[in-house]
Amino acid sequence: MRLPAAEKSNVISFETHPHQYRHWQLRFEGHVATLSMDVDEDAGLSGDYTLKLNSYDLGVDIELADALDRIRFEHPEVHAVLITSLKERVFCSGANIYMLAAASHELKVNFCKFTNETRLAIEDASANSGLKFLAVVNGVCAGGGYELALACDEIFLVDDGNSTVSLPEVALLGVLPGTGGLTRLVGKRKVRRDRADVFTTIAQGMKGRQSVEWGLVDQVVLKSRLSDTASRRAEQLAGRSDRPPSGPGISLGPLNPKITADEIAFRHVTLTIDRQQRLAHLTVHGPDSPQPDSAERFLQAGSDCWALRAFRELDRALLHMRLNEPEIGTLILHTAGDSASVLAVDAVLEANRNHWLVREIIHYIKRTLKRLDNTARSIFALIEPGSCFAGTLLELALAADRSYMLDDPEQPNSVALSPMNAGPLLMGNGLTRLATRFLDEPDRVQQILEQSSPIPPADALELGLVTFAPDELDWEDDVRFAIEQRVALSPDALTGMEANLRFAGPETLETKIFGRLSAWQNWVFQRPNAVGETGALKAYGNADVQPGFDWKRT
Repeated sequence: MRLPAAEKSNVISFETHPHQYRHWQLRFEGHVATLSMDVDEDAGLSGDYTLKLNSYDLGVDIELADALDRIRFEHPEVHAVLITSLKERVFCSGANIYMLAAASHELKVNFCKFTNETRLAIEDASANSGLKFLAVVNGVCAGGGYELALACDEIFLVDDGNSTVSLPEVALLGVLPGTGGLTRLVGKRKVRRDRADVFTTIAQGMKGRQSVEWGLVDQVVLKSRLSDTASRRAEQLAGRSDRPPSGPGISLGPLNPKITADEIAFRHVTLTIDRQQRLAHLTVHGPDSPQPDSAERFLQAGSDCWALRAFRELDRALLHMRLNEPEIGTLILHTAGDSASVLAVDAVLEANRNHWLVREIIHYIKRTLKRLDNTARSIFALIEPGSCFAGTLLELALAADRSYMLDDPEQPNSVALSPMNAGPLLMGNGLTRLATRFLDEPDRVQQILEQSSPIPPADALELGLVTFAPDELDWEDDVRFAIEQRVALSPDALTGMEANLRFAGPETLETKIFGRLSAWQNWVFQRPNAVGETGALKAYGNADVQPGFDWKRT
């Protein structure tokens, strides 16, 4: 989605609504929602390519991510989701190759990152929200289209003699199958490695009974029976849900930020860009009005409650940074407000965490914090008097690469913990940020969580909650020097360093996806074999040009 030209025509916006969709149709029938892909080939984010054969670009995925959020929040009566296509004989042909060939390197990687985050949102909803997903593959399903199917709980493939599932990138394009495809193939569906090797090196893919035998899909169904069979299975999956039998849900209203050349100001979140220093200041304000004190009050407040709105705004600010400000390399995190108010919200969230809406709010906060973890920017947190790095907002400081806390006896300054720091907001590695911080000192985590009072700078430093706690004489110089040093370092080296350091601990499907995304695609998408004059992406679709490869292995 792009903002109107009058605002800033080259800015990608993530605001949309089902009435504005160009690529998806969303239909509700009882406990089952049907999300149908019907890509408008002339509605790409750029006019340089057409989205033929249900291929997709970032705009298609923005709508998909929006639809998933609306199902979770606006339709609690939905317990299962069918994902299918309205195109004849085509489910999805994957990411648009011409878009990838023309895109800048950073857009390629960030597009793939957002795509994987959206697929992971499907899996998060399945694991935590009582929603099950069934991919109804009614035609050719290739590349990123098959990755979408792999994110679902089950895959039904039409048995028409022609339809296939495939990951053709290696054989056809000289690149890798999107990191998520390979990882889900062997890690999630547990396809045998030798079979996965065969499957991912043949461009034509597999169909029919062999695709079931190899574990690539769950069922093949005759075309005449596909719709009925899928609907019956969706009803069976819906019967297992713990979501409410009926609504109402809450409406996800527009965020309507005020946008200028160097600032985006939401109600609770402000992002200010300093282009000269190549850094941005992101401030999250704590609650400034009475907040819901029960699950019913959360329903009444809807998407305007601070816990949801502030993190929706934070999510949009992070995405804006990622896609629209590629030269801003350092993100400085601030908070402002009353810590007690943040802790009070956390207490209500914890007390009502089994209520469907409160559960969704908590998981939305979790996914937004994961987006911060995956931000390819250096992240510093500045904890100053007037900050509210408490509970849920303390997670921002724990996610930062470094944190600085002013120790000035004339200006009280503290951080605080809540039950939200103890488990609900897990990282992609399956651990809390505290547990990740103290991998070799698990006892320290419990010691920290037992702190029931605000923690002043000296104690926060001793406990290991902050990196440095300069006094009032050293604060300005220490912070300035640290930032100046950071912005002078190589952005490539920093991205590699940060991606390695942020995901300590166990390796999971999620950390594999994003770790490999940073490494493989930052490498493969810059190699001449992919994007050189005779690279596979450049040669694709041109009968007069054959791909030319540098055959050296590195």
